[in-house]
Amino acid sequence: MIYVDCAKGRRERPMKWNQVIWDETHGGNVEHVEEHDLTTDDVDHVLENYESEGLSRSSGRPCIFGHVPDGRYIIVIYEEIDDAVLPVTAYEIPGPGERRQ
Repeated sequence: MIYVDCAKGRRERPMKWNQVIWDETHGGNVEHVEEHDLTTDDVDHVLENYESEGLSRSSGRPCIFGHVPDGRYIIVIYEEIDDAVLPVTAYEIPGPGERRQ
């Protein structure tokens, strides 16, 4: 497991967590993110700059939405563990106002 400290920086709002937990083992959250053509940096970016939040319709877990640096709009589904966040998965979705194809 990798624990990444979240430095407070140039954000409009502070990140809700002090650490992000990344699991690089087989079947871990890094693998789940990479299966969807995203990187941990993409997810970290949205965790720091999310645009909205809600609950996953399929799992009931909390989720956030935002744009990665290349412009794709993604959902990040996560669990909170004390003051840390464990991204469960993330994937691209249609942006606000776009239709699903």
